[in-house]
Amino acid sequence: MSIRTAEQLSDKLSGDLAWRKKELSEIKSLVEAKNVSEQRHKALLRSGVCILYSHWEGFVKLAANSYLEYVRSKKLTYKELSSNFLALAMKEKLKEAKETNKPSLYIPVCDFFLSELNQRCILPKDAISTALNLSSEILKEITDILGIDFSLYSTKSVLIDTKLLKTRNEIAHGNYSVFDKGEYIELHLEVIGMLDIFRNQIENAAIEKKFMQISS
Repeated sequence: MSIRTAEQLSDKLSGDLAWRKKELSEIKSLVEAKNVSEQRHKALLRSGVCILYSHWEGFVKLAANSYLEYVRSKKLTYKELSSNFLALAMKEKLKEAKETNKPSLYIPVCDFFLSELNQRCILPKDAISTALNLSSEILKEITDILGIDFSLYSTKSVLIDTKLLKTRNEIAHGNYSVFDKGEYIELHLEVIGMLDIFRNQIENAAIEKKFMQISS
């Protein structure tokens, strides 16, 4: 079902986040269980970190592209788009011109800005990518393109890049990574918190129409 209203967007995000939280809660309960052997406990911690990361990346990607789908459904003109979404719409035109030394390829770009801003915009579908490694740098790029505030995550860069992404990569690549229960519980709470923040930011951006150019 296409996402045409802010309510549909909210329902999509809430439904997706609900099953993720339920699964993460189940894993947290297993990690906290006392009647588990040390070897099994270590295996739970290692798998738990990987699943934490997968839900972090999976939800950010789904939420970002769901918001993009919502904006696409508004059928706005290029002139009505906020600068971040206009940049996304213009990406392919600029990419083609950039990859050559021929100044003539910039002519269509100039023509666009001179005469085509009143046309209905064409935004790419599912254009938001995490590049399979959702680092703080990639998260900032995503928030910039969506027009939402990155500062809420700026103090969590070490957590995202080292405790979450780096540890997940080490485990996924077959390396032995030591992770204790206390660290996992802390990471679990932080990830849940960031997921809630990202959902709220997307929902608020839709309600407040931050995807539109501010009228002067």
